[in-house]
Amino acid sequence: MTTPTRLSELTGDYVLDTAHTRIGFVARHTMATRVRGQFDHFKGSAHLDGDDPSKSGARLTIQAKSLQTRNERRDEQLRDTFLGMDDHPAITFTSTKVKQVDETTFEVTGDLTIRGVTKPVTVDFELTGAEHGPEGDVRVGFKGSATINRNDWGVNWNAATAVLVSPKVVLEFDVAAIRQS
Repeated sequence: MTTPTRLSELTGDYVLDTAHTRIGFVARHTMATRVRGQFDHFKGSAHLDGDDPSKSGARLTIQAKSLQTRNERRDEQLRDTFLGMDDHPAITFTSTKVKQVDETTFEVTGDLTIRGVTKPVTVDFELTGAEHGPEGDVRVGFKGSATINRNDWGVNWNAATAVLVSPKVVLEFDVAAIRQS
């Protein structure tokens, strides 16, 4: 296997390698603990332009019902009450702007839709690796995060929730993508 050495070598259309991608979240609960979770079902695509990263873009669709925190009762409450999955089965992100910060860091701004509410979000991503796979395909890895206020999307339950669960939620992305021929 060889490793691409220049960003321009990564130009192309990609799909998420869902077996090697993690989309997660962290929220503070009752002042002392954190709840960590992830989504198990999602799909996404991206166009990378290594010569002009501002021409790059990405799309992501997450199935709300795939939320997992390893606590079934909490998971059902988060899916139903917080995310309203019956009326809003998908969480989506569509990029609107990509800015290269340095050689391996990018700011990806886009529209995040949760519970039918769309708000702009900027995710800071770092290119963590790129290589040619055994069949000659190009694979890239990115790691990123963004902190959002869940109240901006109406993700709340009742007045007690405001005290028990912090409104700030950290979204975590550990992404692997494969370039399409």
